[in-house]
Amino acid sequence: MTRAFHALLLALRDLPQPRVLKILAQSLALTLLLLVAAGIAIYVAAHWAFDHWQWLGTAERDMAGVLVILLIIAGSWLLFRAVAIVVVGLFADAIVADVEGRHYPAAAARAVDVGWGQNIRLALASLARLIGGNLLALPFYILLLVTGIGTPILALLVNALLLGRDLEAMVRARHPDRPRFDRPTRWSLGLLSAASFVVPVANLLAPIVSAAMAVHMLHLRSGDRNI
Repeated sequence: MTRAFHALLLALRDLPQPRVLKILAQSLALTLLLLVAAGIAIYVAAHWAFDHWQWLGTAERDMAGVLVILLIIAGSWLLFRAVAIVVVGLFADAIVADVEGRHYPAAAARAVDVGWGQNIRLALASLARLIGGNLLALPFYILLLVTGIGTPILALLVNALLLGRDLEAMVRARHPDRPRFDRPTRWSLGLLSAASFVVPVANLLAPIVSAAMAVHMLHLRSGDRNI
């Protein structure tokens, strides 16, 4: 965990870099655009269903419309991590290459170029793991609702495992010859990343910081020189 905190501090120091800020702005804009588009599509579909099947009266449809809007707002917060990770996956190679180029030039020179096609595959694989993992955990989330705190703790642990795997795959795509992270390394990386996604405001920076942190974890573990 000490190495993970060291990597986190290095990743936070990378944030003010112009290239990182540019990627952050692009990824946030695309993430918010996708969330807004999804929200509008869900609202329009729900409104059409209410009108088409005449399930509710006029006043009840208005109330149902308000409820749908509130659910969309709540769902957007829950879906932010999924959309953000997919979007950052599209920019993954640019993030990793930038951090490596500044801190680990020797390793960057040996890196394999990752094209858009592989970035998209990594992003879709991340999304599939996110959906599948949380669906498998859903019965336990429901059972733990009575505890008040059990559900968010379990969700944090589940998503820490998933994020650790996703971030490892993201950075190792450029260095397929490097050995996989050991379990404590992957766990500490995922836990810090998952925790940052639940902190308001910090969650906006979490995808980029997590990606940069994964780069540092890979190279600190391998003993590459940090300059």
